[in-house]
Amino acid sequence: MKYPVLSLCLVALALALLIGAPALAEEKKADTATHDGKVVSVSGNKLIMTDKDGNEHTHTLAADAKVWVDNKAAKADDLKPGMRIRVSTPKDDATKAVKIEALDKEKDFSKQ
Repeated sequence: MKYPVLSLCLVALALALLIGAPALAEEKKADTATHDGKVVSVSGNKLIMTDKDGNEHTHTLAADAKVWVDNKAAKADDLKPGMRIRVSTPKDDATKAVKIEALDKEKDFSKQ
């Protein structure tokens, strides 16, 4: 092999990514809170939902908010009234939605 040091570095980098990626994902989850409910309406970047007790909450969708319907990437416009949803918000700002998982045909939320 012409470049044994380079090969060794690439292997070390690959191992670091494999070991570090789950830790980063877990850290990101720790920074967010989730709550479940149902869609009341979506208009522009505003989501109105009800929680399990029927109380209404309004969330502003973050510019980079991720929306999933039945475990597939979607848009906020795909959310329909009555859909069951799980909203993720930063722990320090419960009014900003950074991720919305919705169920249309599926029974359970993904285990992500």
